[in-house]
This record gives sequence, C-alpha cells and structure tokens, in this order.
Amino acid sequence: MKRLALALALTLPLAAQVKLPPYTREVLPNGVVTYFMQRTGLPLVSIRVLVKGGAESDHPMVAGLASVTAELLRRGSAHHTADQFNEELDGLGGTFGAGSGDDTTFISAEFLKKDFDRGLALVAEAVLHPVFSAAEIRKAVARRVDGVKSAKDNPGAAINPFYRNFFFGPAHPYGRPADEASFDRIAKEDVDDYHERMYVGRNMIVIVAGDFDPAAAKARVAETFGAAPAGQSFAWEVEQPPYGSVLNAGPRVLLVDKPDATQTYFIIAQQGVNRATPDRVALNLINTLFGGRFTSMLNDELRVNTGLTYGAGSSVQMSRMIGAIYISTYTKTETTAKAIDLALDVLKRFHDKGITAEQLASAKAYVKGTYPPRTVQTADQIANVLGEMELYGLGRDEVDQFFSRVDAVTLEQANAAVRRYYGTENLTFVLLGNAAKIRDVAAKYGSKVVERPARGPGWAAM
Repeated sequence: MKRLALALALTLPLAAQVKLPPYTREVLPNGVVTYFMQRTGLPLVSIRVLVKGGAESDHPMVAGLASVTAELLRRGSAHHTADQFNEELDGLGGTFGAGSGDDTTFISAEFLKKDFDRGLALVAEAVLHPVFSAAEIRKAVARRVDGVKSAKDNPGAAINPFYRNFFFGPAHPYGRPADEASFDRIAKEDVDDYHERMYVGRNMIVIVAGDFDPAAAKARVAETFGAAPAGQSFAWEVEQPPYGSVLNAGPRVLLVDKPDATQTYFIIAQQGVNRATPDRVALNLINTLFGGRFTSMLNDELRVNTGLTYGAGSSVQMSRMIGAIYISTYTKTETTAKAIDLALDVLKRFHDKGITAEQLASAKAYVKGTYPPRTVQTADQIANVLGEMELYGLGRDEVDQFFSRVDAVTLEQANAAVRRYYGTENLTFVLLGNAAKIRDVAAKYGSKVVERPARGPGWAAM
C-alpha cells in the first residue's frame, strides 16, 4: 500500500500525462553531476551513484574488471572492514548494491530519512575510499570463475554470453563477455588502477531521490563526493555496429554443443538501435505486440497455440551503442526445427503484414498502464530514470512527454518501424543443445555452421 501511495503521488491519473516531480541538477567543482529530487510521504531516501564506463571500459584481457571492482566496494574501506560495513548497513536497516552493465557501473542504496547522513557517508566511503585487499580480490575472482563454469552447465545462463560474442564479435565492447581466463587475469594492481582512473569526479553522477532536506542533502553530497579527485571523464568508444551486421552476407549460425541437453535454447538476432534512437517509443509499442508481453504474437504461437515452449519473447537492447533485437526461447530437442521455423514464420508475418489499428491501441494501453509501476513508482526507479537522462543525453520530456509520444505514434509509423527493424534476412542464429541431434537442423538456417563445445574455455566461437 505504501508503494502504491508513492506511485500515485509521483504521477497524475493514468489518463493524464505522467510527470517527473521537480528536481535540480548541479555540477560540483570536481565535475560530479548531482541530481536531487525530493518527494515526501514515505520516509525513505534513495542514493544512486553512476560511474561511466561499465563493460565498455574493460580491457579485453581483463573483461569483467568493472563488475569485480563494483563487487569489491563493500569488501573493506578506509574505516570499515567488510564485516563492519555489513553490520553498520544492517544496523541502519539500509540496502546497498553494486554492479556493472554495458556502459555504466551503478551503486544503489536506500536508507530511512532519519539515517540519511550516516547512509550517505557509508556509501561515499565505499565508493571513494575502498581498500582492495589481495585476499578479497582472489576470493571474488574465484567466485566469478566458478560462476562461469557453473553457467556452462545451465543452458539458460550460458546462451547469452555465447550469443553476445558471436553476434557482436570480440572486437566490440558488447561482444567480449568475461570468461574464466579474463577473470583469472584480474590482479590487485588492475583493480587499484581501474578505481583510480574511473571513480573520479568528471566520471560520476550522484542522484538523491526521496524524502530528505534539500539544503542539508546538497551540503552533505558536496562535502563527501566533492572531495573526489576530478580526474578525467571516460572517453567513449566510437559507436560501431555488431559484427554480424557488418558482414551483411547472409545468415550466420553458431551451434553450441551440450551432449547431455534434452532441450535446445536458441536466439535469433538482428541489428537494433541505441538507447537514444528517435524510434524508441514506436519500438516499445511494436515489440510489446511481437514478443514483449505474455499475450504477444511469439508467445501465443510458440506456447499457447502449439505448446512448443513454456515461454517465448523478443527484446530490444537499449544501450549506448547499437544493440540487437532478438527472439529467445527454448524447446525440446526433437521439436527444435519446428520451434525455430514457427518463430521465423511469426517474424515474417509480422514484417510483411505489420499490425492493425486494434493491435496498436492494445499496445498503447498496455505500455501506458505498465509504465508508472515499472518506471516511476519508487524513489530508486526515479533515480534510475534521472541517471539514464544524464548518461544518454535525454531530457525530462523522456518521462513528461512519454504518454503524448505513445499517443502520437500512428499506424503508418508503427508499421514503418516493423518493416525497418524486424527483418527476415541476414539473421544471426545461436543454438545451444545436443549437437548430434540438431546438427542437421542448424544447417537449415545458414550455409556455414560454426560449432563449439559448451564446456570449452571461454565464450568465443571456435
């Protein structure tokens, strides 16, 4: 009930336009970008810190360095051991999490209003003054190596890194997922150097959202994060399309052999868009219909009507660089060809026939109805929105005009986006299953099939 009340406080009635509450944006002398958005009613405050770079900033030889560094932030600092940090966090009833995505490292914390000063100090110490012990690094790396090995016994976990490497290519920042070797190469000097270069003022965004005293919070953030060295902002790589799209010479197929598999997991991918594309609202609508909700075309055909899978869907990757639009699902080994053929048939019908006015109206109602609880219901969600606005150069109209932009998408525009982005040629196929039983199936989808074992080293096609 409290979260529902907050959602209602953050938005106007559903029929009207959702609006971001007022916020301020300031830049500290050392380059830290700060956002403050005050909302009373629930005595919680969310603190979100973004460090530009993420996986894009990893050197290929030590892929995973950004995520390991993020994990280690709470494993010891200038004034707290790992146990002391956890004890103080628990004593405050707060939360603290850190991780790394394609282009950003993110740290999220939440505290009661009364504990804001202590919570902010704890976050700032972890982010700005960690102590990376060799022992903790060895343990973190060992866990990651074990995790990679375990993932290769879990087809649902393994197919994504295999697909990313094959689709984007190892020269692309999104195509070099961390593996056993890259994790194992990470040493203390790598972590120390990465933190020193990346966790600097000109590379950081600090967002405070929730119930707090604005003047006091601004002063405390300026005092804590304003003390960070200015450093240099991370230099983004020049945007490059996925490897498979560059080839543009017909379909590509990767078969990953897991001899004991009784199911085949598969992904069918093609070039998509970046986060700031002008077509992002239209894509949201049409992908909702194609494979973005339970009552989608893909799920209706592959699950509801035929029972070939427990679920099928499609995703539109939204990162700084051009990503992928991809279908993903799994099926019994013996129905692999039938499931893939049906997925391709749905894709072709979608591309050739497009959508109807009734379907577009349904997608608009669904997207508008789910947007508030998925995007602006909690202070942490709002902090995430503000971070994306800063990171990707978006304005507050990303939220304030969202409903208007949804309403403005015409049937002609939606179908033009379908034809443009949901093609049927030059697709990339990744199949993970029992190769002995599906090798002939894989050969149907491309003239050359690249095959590799699931349990071999790394994620690269061999």
